[in-house]
Amino acid sequence: MDSIALRGLRVTALCGVLPEERERPQPFELDLDLHVDLSAAGASDDLADTVDYGAVCDTVVRVVTERHHGLMEHVVERIASAVLGDERIQRVDVTIRKLRPPVPHDLAWSGVSVSRGRTTAGPRGA
Repeated sequence: MDSIALRGLRVTALCGVLPEERERPQPFELDLDLHVDLSAAGASDDLADTVDYGAVCDTVVRVVTERHHGLMEHVVERIASAVLGDERIQRVDVTIRKLRPPVPHDLAWSGVSVSRGRTTAGPRGA
């Protein structure tokens, strides 16, 4: 399967279970791999034959910022579900990184990754 890579999408949002994380927005960075058949776009050179990654970024930003999330695990599940709303996308890999994790250590970031795909059920008895 072909893929479109989106790297380093920066978003400021509320996410976390600690009191300061519930009140103060913090920076996150996201990476996505959209698994999609790109053969039609490769042949036509037409945006209509591929996934508009600007629209995907809009969707991701909306999901991350529309409300407070307690866990990054919850955020990436919601992102994957929203992105798979585009039927051309067969699978999506989502990684989110909290760039200022609230731990008393020199930790550059903490993150969560998921890979989710469309479930396709074949004919019964096949």
